Amino acid sequence: MIKYGLSFSLLVLIVFLFSFSCRKDAGVKTYKTQYVIIIVVDGARYTETWGFPGHQFIPNRSAMLNRGAMCSSFYNDGYTFTNAGHTAMTTGFYQLIDNSGAEYPDKPSFFQFWLKRTKYASTDAWVISTKDKLEVLSDCKDADWKGQYRPNTDCGINGLGSGYREDSVTFNRVQHVLATYHPHLILVNFKQPDAAAHAADSLAYLQGIVDTDKYIKIIWDQIQNDNLYKDKTTLIVTNDHGRHTAGHLDGYISHSDYCDGCKRIEFLGIGPDFKENYICTKSYSQNDIANTVAELLGFRMPLSDGSVMHDIFK
Repeated sequence: MIKYGLSFSLLVLIVFLFSFSCRKDAGVKTYKTQYVIIIVVDGARYTETWGFPGHQFIPNRSAMLNRGAMCSSFYNDGYTFTNAGHTAMTTGFYQLIDNSGAEYPDKPSFFQFWLKRTKYASTDAWVISTKDKLEVLSDCKDADWKGQYRPNTDCGINGLGSGYREDSVTFNRVQHVLATYHPHLILVNFKQPDAAAHAADSLAYLQGIVDTDKYIKIIWDQIQNDNLYKDKTTLIVTNDHGRHTAGHLDGYISHSDYCDGCKRIEFLGIGPDFKENYICTKSYSQNDIANTVAELLGFRMPLSDGSVMHDIFK
């Protein structure tokens, strides 16, 4: 009996270990989310989004909060430039990266980790950006990853070095990609708030925030009306950086330092795994987005400096 008991226990252990080792990313919790879309409203200051009384310039995002979670203490804790901000959210690392598009991120992005894990075609992950320079998010300098598992890109007029286009064009491209390819992972950049602010046009800056808010609502409605995406998609809305605090240097016109206006940014997450009508007051950082996306889609970002935003999960 003792011999039989030991053999049976050993058999059970072998079966358990075999089944465990055959699972992809063993130990990763399974979520309802199968698709993630990140929309970056470039250069919108928190005081004109969630920090503005009545949320006048983001009425759609404000209404969408009843289906998701908003972080009131969300920050770019690194370099408050466009490429640096986007690099932090896609790789999980803060990096002082050339802001002109002349340099690739040091580390691989969640796009590359996703495509390597799934072996899906490049059309399953996209960088769609009004700013051409963000095409660099499609690759990295790490020797083990460079040139591999690259997502599709639709950036600027015609790719890196071609110049910026209008946000309306980017919006139309996003709708087309969603309907045509149904990718699992997308990052979208809308430039207008940042571009108008740099031109010292305060009215156009605010209108850019309003227009982007409309785009976000239409994109979310498209998701909800698509049987593949409905109830399986997480939408994240955030910024790459803010702008100088009012009264500091030239105020809303510029950014690039560590003032609260530049560092404090928005975060709204809507999806089947996030709490609803929830305002999270715990402080989170921009590089936490990479780990949170990885958590939702069932893979890991090894050695990333970020954390999973567990407080907003159900």
